[in-house]
Amino acid sequence: MKNPYKKINRKHYSLGELVEIVSSCARDSKEALAALVDLFESGRVCVQNNGRLKRIKVGA
Repeated sequence: MKNPYKKINRKHYSLGELVEIVSSCARDSKEALAALVDLFESGRVCVQNNGRLKRIKVGA
C-alpha cells in the first residue's frame, strides 16, 4: 500500500519533480492528475517564470 502522505522538505521543485512526487502517492494516473489540478487551482502551487511567480489556470 502506498503512503498517501509524503514529507516534503524543499521549497522549490521543478514541474517534473512535482509530478513525480504526486504520482508516487496516488493510486493511478487519474488520481494524480486530479491532485495536480487541485494544487494548481487552489493556488498552493505556483510556477516561477523569469523570477516572477505565476498561477496556473487549468482549462477543461
